[in-house]
Amino acid sequence: MRYNRLGRSGLIVSEVVLGTMTFGDDPDRPLACVPLDAARELVARAVEAGVNLIDTADVYAGGRSEEIVGEILRGRDDVLVASKGRFRMGTGHNDEGLTRHHLIRACEASLRRLNRDHIDIYYLHEWDGLTPIDESLGALDHLLQQGKIRYAASSNFAGWQLAKTIGVAGRRGFSRPVAHQIFYSLLGRDAEAELLPLAVDDDHGVFVWGPLAGGLLSGKYARGVEGPAGARHSVPWREPPIADWDRAYDVIETVAAIAREREVSSAQVALAWVLGRTAVTSVILGARSLTQLDDNLGAVDIQLSPDDRARLDAVSLPTLPYPHWHQRNTAYARLGAPELSLISQHV
Repeated sequence: MRYNRLGRSGLIVSEVVLGTMTFGDDPDRPLACVPLDAARELVARAVEAGVNLIDTADVYAGGRSEEIVGEILRGRDDVLVASKGRFRMGTGHNDEGLTRHHLIRACEASLRRLNRDHIDIYYLHEWDGLTPIDESLGALDHLLQQGKIRYAASSNFAGWQLAKTIGVAGRRGFSRPVAHQIFYSLLGRDAEAELLPLAVDDDHGVFVWGPLAGGLLSGKYARGVEGPAGARHSVPWREPPIADWDRAYDVIETVAAIAREREVSSAQVALAWVLGRTAVTSVILGARSLTQLDDNLGAVDIQLSPDDRARLDAVSLPTLPYPHWHQRNTAYARLGAPELSLISQHV
């Protein structure tokens, strides 16, 4: 296991993190299907492998995931815990959002479920367009001052939203968020347009969720074959949305081909690709079984060759949105290659 510094902070986190969205025992929540005893085994195996951070959220299984994590880690302080607040946790008008009212109550409720006096990393789980970000940052600062959280972070923000958050924190003297949790995968490289460049420029930590694209890159799916029963995409789950299934299967097949050549699993190839990407601090692994977790943990030992990476990059390369394609086409002259610049064609 390798370890990385988290953004501008001095906190050291393992390059893979155990995600707990699967923790739960409610038959009405098919994605949360790992009960306490099985979850205990998963946590033990992850920690044994060197994982030092467990990721959860209040909304996972309606709070049951946090309760399970709290029971497993009761009395332990050698494992970091991350949680999140923003989504609806009650029936009232103010039981969701990034308001001071909801965030403080949500964090305190998470602490009770987790059986802890603090949360190591606390995320704004998603942007709330109704609440000024300075109000949200003020709430996080209050929680930091009280010692209820150690570090503030965000998740699922757009590039401009994260940049604004960082800017407002600086102007108002609030503690800066240290990390951003994002979706990033061979089947979804949108983060390369804004979020990853921002992370590099600002020395901002990046946690990746969904690196296997909801299991599509796990080796369970093949073109023209119905997906496995009980898998995530067999239930009403549309993350990530796939606009072009033919192209998606091109990616899936390339991953599978490299996996066969290297005699490893497709999941390990897809995870190794993400682990090697610029700006990625840690990758969050979700698992339903020890077999699945062991296979995913094996990705840390895989070093893809430059040729492997080139093949994966080419088949998954996204279309650049504006203004990025324009900036790319005109930036070559500044980078010492004027013959590749569109500007050179008009000089």
